[in-house]
Amino acid sequence: MEKMNERLILVTNDDGYDSKGLAAAVEVARGFGRVVVVAPETTQSGMSQAITMYNPLYLRRVREEEGLEIYAFSGTPVDCVKMAFDYLLRDERVDLVISGINHGSNSAVNVLYSGTMGAAIEGSFYSCPAIGLSLDDHRDDADFDAAVVYGKQIVGDILAGEIELPLCLNVNVPVGRPETIKGIKLCRQNRGFWREEFYRHEDPRGREYFWLTGEFVNGEPGAEDTDEWALANNYVAVVPVQTDLTDYRQLKNLGNVLK
Repeated sequence: MEKMNERLILVTNDDGYDSKGLAAAVEVARGFGRVVVVAPETTQSGMSQAITMYNPLYLRRVREEEGLEIYAFSGTPVDCVKMAFDYLLRDERVDLVISGINHGSNSAVNVLYSGTMGAAIEGSFYSCPAIGLSLDDHRDDADFDAAVVYGKQIVGDILAGEIELPLCLNVNVPVGRPETIKGIKLCRQNRGFWREEFYRHEDPRGREYFWLTGEFVNGEPGAEDTDEWALANNYVAVVPVQTDLTDYRQLKNLGNVLK
């Protein structure tokens, strides 16, 4: 059996290498092996699976101590994962990827926009399990204790269990102290969506500019098997995600339409 100190855990995020959530993710990871962090230099929220193709990329070592290396990378979250696997750690085996801990939920359709989940999904392409961890709290002073507690529990179970690859988990933790959370719910992605609104303004020179805002619309408010329901009812939501976006229902129906 593999010893804990022989494991290699890659940690990344989309909030930047110096974020509070990344420090919490490192706390989760360090209990399970050697940790290498490759995270963006600056905030990369909403970058999804974006990659950098037409600009140079810069990697710098921020910190090194026993069992921990932290690198800042000038690219997107997915760039960070690629840099780790295809260059920095190309001669080593990574046992787990942790992306997060994100400031704010990545439940429902947010999984498609999220840089946190973009990195986790990318990590799952490299024959190791990947977990995206998010806390349903955008505040700068967010309390990550519950996310750390449940993150450790989920990571421990995945590393100890018999799993089938590829595996990518979208884990969202509700706001609250660890003792107030009811437990873990394995669930499906809610069919919600965002309705955006653009606020128009003018700068001092009369040029118009816009700020994007929006409101989440829960498409299944009564469904009790979704990530949105789990969060609303004080459970940690765990959704296994995949990259196959084929709509199999329409694949069958369109056979009678497209001749």
